[in-house]
Amino acid sequence: MIIRPLTDSDTDRVLPLLPAGEVGVWADADTFRDRLGTGEYRTERSWLAEDGGEPVALAVWWAGPHDTEPAALDVLNVRDLDGTDEARTDLAARVLTAAHTAFAATGLTAPPDYHVALPGDWRERPDAVAALRWRQEAARRAGLTASLERLRFEWTPENGVPRPSGRLRFRAEPDDEVFVDLFRRVLDGTLDTHSGTGAATVGAEAQARADVAFYRDEMPGDRAWWRIAETPQGRPVGFALPSRNPSFHVVGYLGVLPEHRGHGHVDDLLAEITRFLAEEAGADTVRADTDLANTPMAAAFTRLGYRNFARRLVLSAP
Repeated sequence: MIIRPLTDSDTDRVLPLLPAGEVGVWADADTFRDRLGTGEYRTERSWLAEDGGEPVALAVWWAGPHDTEPAALDVLNVRDLDGTDEARTDLAARVLTAAHTAFAATGLTAPPDYHVALPGDWRERPDAVAALRWRQEAARRAGLTASLERLRFEWTPENGVPRPSGRLRFRAEPDDEVFVDLFRRVLDGTLDTHSGTGAATVGAEAQARADVAFYRDEMPGDRAWWRIAETPQGRPVGFALPSRNPSFHVVGYLGVLPEHRGHGHVDDLLAEITRFLAEEAGADTVRADTDLANTPMAAAFTRLGYRNFARRLVLSAP
C-alpha cells in the first residue's frame, strides 16, 4: 500500500472516490475539478492510498485560493476493501496521519478540522450513521477527538425579506478597533463554542482580534458591509456582519452586548444582515450555521424564515 499526495496525473483516477451526496464526501467529481481550478483544492493537499497502482482511498483538504496551509478536510473516502468497517477505518486513519505529519513538517501547529456534511435527520438514517461511523473513528485515531454538531440554515427570497423593526439603527464603522471591543464584550456569556473556547484559551482580547482578522481577511465578504447596531439615542447594542464564503452569501457573525440581551435584539440583527445581503449585496441565497446547543440563535433563524436544511459535524484536535 502506497500513501502519498496526488499529482496532476492522478486527478481523473480518483474521481470514482467522489460519489455525489455521500456523507463524508463534501465535493463530488465536478466540484473537485472546479475547486482545483480555483485553487481551493490543490494536489499537494490531496492524499491517496494506492493498492497495486489502483486508488483505494482519498482525502482532500480545502483552503482559500491564496492560503498557504490547508484549512479543513472536505473529503474522506475509502473503497469497501473487505466488507468490514475496520479495514476502511484503519486505512483512512493511516492516510490522515500521513497527511497530518506532512502538514506539521511545513509548520502547521494542529491538524485541520474535518467538516462532515450530514442530513438533518441523520440519526434516523442507518445509511448516514454507517457512513459517518468509520470516518469518525478514523479521524479520532488521527487526533481529531473533539466533535461539535452545528445546524445549517438557508434563506431564499420566497421566505420574504425581513423588514426593520425600527427599534435599532445601523451604521457602518471603518475602525477595526471598535469592532475588536464589541467582539470582546459579546464573548461574555457567548453560546458560540468556537469563540468561547478560544477566549478561554488565549483570552478575550486575543480572541476578539482573531475573530475580526478572520472575517476581514479570510472571508470574501466586503469589510464595508459590517454594521454597528445602536439605540435611537446612539448607545451600542451589538453588531452585525453580513459576509460571504466562496460559494454563498452568509450570516458571518452577530452579537448582542450582555446588557442588552433578553429583549429580542437578535432578531433585529439577523433581519438587518438578511435584508442587507438580499437588497444591497444581491444575494439570492443566504446560509448560516449555529451550534446545536445554541437554541436561541436557532430559534431566531426559524422566526426569520430560515430553513434548517442540514447539519455539519466538525471533528477537531482538542
